[in-house]
Amino acid sequence: MPEPSIRAALPDDDQELRALDGATWSYQHAVLPRPQPPYDPFFDERHAPGDTLVAELDRRIVGYIRLGFAYNVASNAHVRQIQGLAVAEEARGRGVARALLRAVMAEARRRGASRIRLGVLGHNGPARRLYESEGFAVEGVLPGEFLLGGEYVDDVIMGRPL
Repeated sequence: MPEPSIRAALPDDDQELRALDGATWSYQHAVLPRPQPPYDPFFDERHAPGDTLVAELDRRIVGYIRLGFAYNVASNAHVRQIQGLAVAEEARGRGVARALLRAVMAEARRRGASRIRLGVLGHNGPARRLYESEGFAVEGVLPGEFLLGGEYVDDVIMGRPL
């Protein structure tokens, strides 16, 4: 099996990333309702193409990860936050999420970060296991933070030094 190639997103990737976002939507990891047409652009004032890494297999985008700031204050500029990770169903189990995670940590270090954090839903066991295997630890839990599909779900905050 070929390894996924990782690159920075380009403005022209917007439509393909919107489609991937819609195809991978699930309350397993999403806190917003299922996107409906007309879809919002994938890139916006908070999420520039350069803040997203994409994974490609056979020249097709099969995953992405977004990097941002946890807070927009100078005293927190050393911390980056993962603000989205998705992998196409047909590419799961092929190391795409792990490759994206490692690439975004390297990018965060390159940008001067010394810590990285993320939020993951408490019931998303596969994602939590992946993050733990890459050195993330639970740093806090917000019990019942989201009401998803009729059930209250914890928001688990994880982080690690870079």
